[in-house]
Amino acid sequence: MRSRYSAFVRANGDYLMQSHHSTTRPLKEKKAIVKWAKSVSWIRLEVLEALKGKVKDTEGTVTFNAYFYENGEVNVINEKSAFVKENGNWMYLGLAE
Repeated sequence: MRSRYSAFVRANGDYLMQSHHSTTRPLKEKKAIVKWAKSVSWIRLEVLEALKGKVKDTEGTVTFNAYFYENGEVNVINEKSAFVKENGNWMYLGLAE
């Protein structure tokens, strides 16, 4: 999760795509994601909860707040994200239930 947040801060679309699970990767949206990531000022990441996601696990979730400044206001993304291992690497799957 922290590496994906850093990729948003740096607007690193390649990493965001590479760390997104192959079954849910939004390839057509890469340019829009990078454009948006560059248009805001990132403030901080606050990890609220991490379930599973240890070395021997194959899945896990991370609940977080990502704070950013946009159009004169501080905003927050509050999300519970699902991650799964794919080829030995943790990949973002999407929103967790």
